[in-house]
Amino acid sequence: MDWSYPPAAEAFRAEFRAWLDEHVTPELLALPMVIGCAPGSAELAALRAWNRDLAAARYAAISWPEEYGGRGASVIEQLVFAEEMHRSGAPGTVNVIGLSNIAPAIMQYGTEDQKRGLLPRMLRGDDIWCQGFSEPDAGSDLAGLSTSAVRDGDHFVVNGQKTWNTLGNLAGWCELLVRTDREAPKHKGISCLLVDMSLPGVEVRPLTTITGEPEFSELFFTDVRVPVDALLGPENEGWRVAMTTLSYERAGVATLHLGLRAKIGGLLEAAKRTPARGVAAAVEGRTAAHDPVLRQGLARLYLEGELLKLVADRAISDAIHGRAAGAEGSIAKLVWSETSQHLGEVAADVLGPEADAGSWGRDRVYSRSTTIAGGTTQVNKNILAQRVLGLPRS
Repeated sequence: MDWSYPPAAEAFRAEFRAWLDEHVTPELLALPMVIGCAPGSAELAALRAWNRDLAAARYAAISWPEEYGGRGASVIEQLVFAEEMHRSGAPGTVNVIGLSNIAPAIMQYGTEDQKRGLLPRMLRGDDIWCQGFSEPDAGSDLAGLSTSAVRDGDHFVVNGQKTWNTLGNLAGWCELLVRTDREAPKHKGISCLLVDMSLPGVEVRPLTTITGEPEFSELFFTDVRVPVDALLGPENEGWRVAMTTLSYERAGVATLHLGLRAKIGGLLEAAKRTPARGVAAAVEGRTAAHDPVLRQGLARLYLEGELLKLVADRAISDAIHGRAAGAEGSIAKLVWSETSQHLGEVAADVLGPEADAGSWGRDRVYSRSTTIAGGTTQVNKNILAQRVLGLPRS
């Protein structure tokens, strides 16, 4: 099997690598992730400025069509882009959810006014977006939402609550799913609104996670008057819009292995430097990498990372050759989430107390969320069992 990249992709790599080498500075590399920034902070302003630089060079959203400021990049070019961004250590855009998930839905279902007014600001990072999908009482059943939007003249009056809104504390706009027809079957009476978060009646309550970061927020809507022209797609057909958004969210799993395999490689190197403990420490100069039990854990971790890459490569191959998306996306998410947790466990065995501090400590506690975010492991396994393997529901 030939996994070499075509000449056009390598030409793009050379061009983009040269641009990154010129523009990525030590100050930029020192910036936190956008989820760790406070609203109005200097760090967020610096990330927005970097976002504008990316947009000016048409690197902010290379998969977007050229007419919207992208490059119409192929799947291979998108992979090259991810590899080079990872190599450089440069931060991504401030608007990852908006660019990757929400924008394609606006391009497909939006009016010309919505496209012209919203997409350029989204691309530059002037506006940060969040998704108002999950609700406290709906669990994993997205169609079980109850936030209502009642038509009143040329406005919808919105009432309800959303939760687990990534970047909600920084967002100026929200792609909001609401129920506009309570008499229709639950998948049929949903609409999608593009909501300005500064409207009266919108309240944002950040949720601080175990890492100390306000990654998520709760959103409360109390008699919020949203203009009718904020409707994305036909009224009562928001489920189709939501599925478009989520299909792009799940497409990103192809590059999950980049960061995870780098961390695994870092732990392997750390094991070679970390003095052995216990019985293995009896021989002078032995490191954690010499411990036979730890070596088994490290070997398993390495193989899980390579398995993740193989699954991702298969998904990319399907996309390149125009084959329908298979089970690789769900499998990749499953492997990534569980391997992330295994990495934290093995790091604790290898590094001891040092695994509780710094980036290792942060990643270790953050990994507890990976089997929940983007679809729980239990739901994911049920999907694979029923839709891929054809097993009965019970």
